[in-house]
Amino acid sequence: MHLLPALSLGLPLLLALALGSRLRPIAQALIPLVALPALALPAFPGLEMELPWLLLGTRLGVDETNIPFLLLMGLLWTAAGVYAHGYLIDDPERARFQFFYLFTYMGNLGTFLALDAASFYLFFTLMTFAAYGLIVHDGSEEARRAGRVYLILGVIGEVLLLVVLMHLGAALGNPDLRQVGPWLAALPDRDLIIGLVLVGFSIKMGVVPLHVWLALAHPCAPTPASAMLSGIIIKAGLMGWLRFLPLGEMALTQWGVVCLSIGMVSAFYGVLMGIPQKQVKTVLAYSSISQMGLVTSLIGIGLAAPETWPFVLAIILLFSLHHGLAKASLFLGVGVTAKAGQWSGWGLVLPALVLAGAPLTSGALAKLLLKDAAYLAPGPWADWLTTLLPLSSGATALLMARFLYLAWPHRRTGTVSAWLWLPWLSLIIAGTILPWWWAGRHFPEAILRVFASELVIEALWIILGAAVLAVTAWGSWRAEGFHVHLPAGDILHPLSRLVNVLPRSGWPAGIGARLILPFKQLGRAAVWLQESDRRLRLWNVTGILFLLLTAGLIALLWRG
Repeated sequence: MHLLPALSLGLPLLLALALGSRLRPIAQALIPLVALPALALPAFPGLEMELPWLLLGTRLGVDETNIPFLLLMGLLWTAAGVYAHGYLIDDPERARFQFFYLFTYMGNLGTFLALDAASFYLFFTLMTFAAYGLIVHDGSEEARRAGRVYLILGVIGEVLLLVVLMHLGAALGNPDLRQVGPWLAALPDRDLIIGLVLVGFSIKMGVVPLHVWLALAHPCAPTPASAMLSGIIIKAGLMGWLRFLPLGEMALTQWGVVCLSIGMVSAFYGVLMGIPQKQVKTVLAYSSISQMGLVTSLIGIGLAAPETWPFVLAIILLFSLHHGLAKASLFLGVGVTAKAGQWSGWGLVLPALVLAGAPLTSGALAKLLLKDAAYLAPGPWADWLTTLLPLSSGATALLMARFLYLAWPHRRTGTVSAWLWLPWLSLIIAGTILPWWWAGRHFPEAILRVFASELVIEALWIILGAAVLAVTAWGSWRAEGFHVHLPAGDILHPLSRLVNVLPRSGWPAGIGARLILPFKQLGRAAVWLQESDRRLRLWNVTGILFLLLTAGLIALLWRG
C-alpha cells in the first residue's frame, strides 16, 4: 500500500494522456472512478512515500490533518465524475472538459498529499491553472471574463507563494511541511512571510476582498465543476494555511485579530451580497464566501491562542467535512431540480438546513463547536463572537431560504438519468452520516450536548425566525414591486465604472486640475488595464505578469 499515493496521482495522468489516443472511449468510461484510490487513502494513516527523483525530493503521505480532506476528495470527485458523465453526455467539448477535470483533480489531490514544500507548490499551481479550463468551458463572454478574473488573482497568489517558497528554500532547502511552523516562528521577518501566506492562500479560499472570482466562476462553470470548486478546491487554500502557518507554535495576537476581523466581515458580507442575487449558483457561491469566513475566524483563534490549536484544528476539520458535503450536494441538486419535478426540491432542503445549522443536524454540531472555540478568542473577541455567531447562523438561514426560493422546481422539464440523481442522493446520505462519525472520534461529548433541549430550541428559533423574516420581507417586496439586485462580483463593478467614467469626464482648470490630475492619470491607466485584461486570455501575457510580479516581490524582499 506504500505505492497508493503515487498510483492515486498517476491514474489521472494516464487517463488524460489516453484521451488523446485511440483509448479515449476506455478512458472516458474510467474517469468517473478516478478518485476511488483517494477514497481508500484515509484507511492508511501514517502512510508515507518518497520519490527522491521527482523535483527536489517529493514526499507524499497521509496524516491526521489531511485525512478528512482526502475522504472529502474521494467522495466529491467520485460523485462529480459520475454526475459529469451524464451531465455532459451530449457536449461536443466533453473530452476537453475531462482533460482539465483530470488535471484539476490531480493538482487538488497532490495539494492534500504533499508533505514537502516544492511538491505542494507544484500541485497547487497545477490545480490553479487547470481549473481555469473548467470555468471557461462553455466559451461565453461571461465565462471568459470570469476566467480572466480568476486567472489574474490566481497568478498573484502563485507569485506570493513562490516568494514564500524561495524563503523556505534559502533556509531549509525543500523542507517537510510539518517542520515549517516551528522554523517560521523563529524567523526574524516572520511577519512578512505570514502576511504573504495569508494573502496568497486567501485568494483560493475566497476571503473578502479577494473573493470576487468565486461569485463570477460558479454561474459559468458546469454544475459538477461548481460543486468541486466550492466543495473541495477552495479548501486547498485552507490546507495551505494549515501547512505553512506557525499554528500552535507561538502567540501571534495581531495576526489572529486580523484573521478574526476579516473572517467575520466575510461571514456577513457573503450573506449581504448573496441574498439579492437572482442566479441560484451565485447565491451558493456567496454562501461559500460566508462559510469560509467562519473558518478564517477559527484560524485567527489558533494564531492568537496557540495552546488551543489541537482543539481548534479538530473543529476546522469537522467544519470542512460538513461544509464540503452539504455544499456539493446543493450544487449537484441544482442540476437535478432543473429537469425534475417538484419532488426533487425536497432533496435540497436537508443540505440547506445543514448549512443553516438546523436542530439535530451536523450543522448544529458545527455551530456548537464554533461557539466553544469563541470562548478561546483573545481579548473582547470572546464576547463579540458569542453574539456574532448566532447572528451569522440566522444570516446563513436567510441565505438558504433565498436559495430554496430560487432553486425550487415548479414543473418537470426533462428526464433525469441515474447518472445525475444517484451521485446527488449519495452525497446527501454521506453528508448526513460522515460529520457525525468524525465528531464521534473527536467530540463525543459535543454529540450529547447538541441534543440538549435548550440548544435544540435555540437553533429552532433561529431557523423559524429566518423563515418568517424571509417570507415577510420577500412578500412585501413583491407586493410593492421593490426589487434589489447586486451583480455578481460586487466590488468589481464600482471599479469598472471608474474605468469607464474617468476618461470621459471633463477636468477643471487651475488648482482643481492639479488636484484631480492624479485621478485623471488613474483613469488613463485604468483604460490600459482594461485592455490588458482583455489580452490576459493569452497565456504568454499571463506569464509576463507572473514574472513581473515575481521580480517586484523578490526586489522588495532583497531590499528588506
